[in-house]
Formats: sequence, C-alpha cells, structure tokens
Amino acid sequence: MEYLFEVSVVLPCLNEEESIGACVKKIREVFEKEGVSGEIIVSDNGSTDRSVEIAESLGAKVVREPVHGYGAAYLRGLREAQGRFIIMGDSDNTYDFYDIPRFLLPLKNGYDVVMGSRFKGTITRDAMSWTHRYIGNPILSGMCRLFFHTRLSDIHCGMRAFTHEAFRAMELQTLGMEFATEMVVAVLQKRLKICEIPIDYYPRSGKSKLMPLADAWRHIRFMLLYCPVWLYFIPGIAGFLAGMAVLLLLLRGPILFLGHYWDIHLMVFASIISILFYQVLHLGVYAHTYAIRQGYLHYDDLTLFFKKRFNLERGILLGGVIFLAGLVIEGFIFVEWFSSNFGALYRIRESIVGMTFLVIGLQTIFSSFFISLLFLERKGAE
Repeated sequence: MEYLFEVSVVLPCLNEEESIGACVKKIREVFEKEGVSGEIIVSDNGSTDRSVEIAESLGAKVVREPVHGYGAAYLRGLREAQGRFIIMGDSDNTYDFYDIPRFLLPLKNGYDVVMGSRFKGTITRDAMSWTHRYIGNPILSGMCRLFFHTRLSDIHCGMRAFTHEAFRAMELQTLGMEFATEMVVAVLQKRLKICEIPIDYYPRSGKSKLMPLADAWRHIRFMLLYCPVWLYFIPGIAGFLAGMAVLLLLLRGPILFLGHYWDIHLMVFASIISILFYQVLHLGVYAHTYAIRQGYLHYDDLTLFFKKRFNLERGILLGGVIFLAGLVIEGFIFVEWFSSNFGALYRIRESIVGMTFLVIGLQTIFSSFFISLLFLERKGAE
C-alpha cells in the first residue's frame, strides 16, 4: 500500500479551544525538526466553541463525526489517516507531543503498536485525581493483565502509536470510552508486537468529559464480554462445586458450624446454587462458541480441548447417567413410600439430591444438542 505521509497524528476534539492550538503547534514543530512528512487530523465530535476554527487556522485537517463518543471520534479520524505510522493522543494538552519521535522509533524497529505508560513516567501534580491514579486505573489495568495475560501497566493511556497495517488488523468497532480497552484487547488477540514506553502526564486544559463510574463500567463490561473464562467458567465451576459439596455433605444429616445447626433449608439453597451455576457453565460454552464462530474471539487452549473431546453422544451419555442417578434415587423413595402404604415419609434429603441430579442431567442432554449445533462446520469453512 502506498502512503501519502510517513506519519498521521489523530486528535479527537470536543470543545478544546483552550488546548487544541498548543497541541497542533507542538506536532508541527516535531514534523519540522525531525524532517517528518506528516499530517494532523482533528476529528471533531460536535464542538460548539472555536476548536475547529483554531485547528484549521494552524493547518490541521478537520473531519467531523456527528455520532458522539470517544471511539466514534477516533474511528473517523483513524480511517482518514494516510500515513504509514499513526499517532493518537488527546487534544487537551495532557500528553507531550514532543514525545512523537520516541513512539516512532520502536515502530521503525519492527513493533506494531507502542503504548505510553503514565505510571512508568511522571504524573505531574493535579494531572490525575487520586481515585483514578490509585483506584480506577490500577484496577482496570490489573483486570486486563489478569484476563488477557499481558504486562501492560497503563491500558488507558491516551497516547499510542501503531502502523497502518496494525490498525486495519485490529478491526475496531466500539464508539464509547471502551474504545481504549478494545484496542488493547484486539492487539493482544491478534498477537501484534507491542511495547510500552514511559511518558509524562500533565493537567488538562478545559473541562473534563469523563464520567468516571459510567466509563469504568463500559471498560469492565467490554473486558468481561471478551473473557468468558472469568465471566462464566470460573464463577460457574466455583459455584457448582460449592453447591454440590454442601448438598452432599448435608445428605448425611445436619452439621454444626459456627455454633448453629445447618439443615434442610441450606440443602435446598445448595441445590438451587448447584443448578444455577451449572447453567452458567453451559451459558459460557454457548457464548464462547458463538463468539468464536462470529469472529469476536479466537480458539484458545480451553476451547480446543473441549471441542476435541466433546461430541453429542458423549454429552447425551453424561447427561443420561446423571439423570438416571436422580431417577433411581427418586424411584427408591417412591418404592419405599408405596411399601408403607403411602404413609409418612422422611426422605426430604434424598429427594433434594435426586431432584438436583434430574435437573442437571436433563440440562446436560439438551445442552449437548445445542452445543453440537454451534460446533457444526459450514461447507467450505475452515
């Protein structure tokens, strides 16, 4: 592919008249000093102040995105970029665009993506609230490291660089603040070569557009949707095993714990927990398989292991054995009741266990049919 420029710098903008001029001037200075053939694209997201006028007067190319959202503005600007390398950064003057050469160097040395890290650099006074610095960002970055097995320290740093080829490979889609997380997840899933460099972070000019709780939830929601192991499988396995353990423990009779006897009521609760979390496991298989087939996720070791060993017949056999166990338990109870001429019967514990097995067995049988349908390969599909 032929590129018109070596570097494209993309700035999202919404009422940033206090800072957009300084950002554009810094970028121009870098282009001139480094002899870079570059363009500056300001993606305006509905500014009502002089932001557009200032940007255009300084020679920036302004494109307008009517759909509101951090991601929407960035996507419009990035799709307009015609440079071999792309730099993105906020237009509120919190990032030092004199760092552009430091971002370009790893790209020229073979990296696909370069992330800035404010936590490895210097966060100047009043640049970031203590809640964002010590709670929000560390938790969200920690979740990303845990879920997606990365060492990135600052997944929400707004200054990043990547090759044009990497941008096309990411296939980004989200329109809100979760765009920042989507990019990191896409880079990791596509196995693009990424590195992180320390940068300094400064107080913003103008009013912040962040909505802390709502934006944090958008990031968390996105990570959970793209990580079914933590959304479905770990809670599902933990809940199912805990419920079954309590259920079988109470089968022998009440137990004394924390100074109280725990009996039938806890057993009923344990049965419900077992069934619910077993359903969560099945939902995880459905969701994970569907996401893979639609191209949102890729086959991982867990899915490949399951796919290799699962088939409809094995699922039906497993479900049938569990269902039969429940049926046998309930059958013995009925026979005992019948033998006593339908008199008083005290088999509540066994009844709960048998009922639980019946439900789980039936779930397994019918889920096996649905999972098999999801695993069906279309003719000509890989």
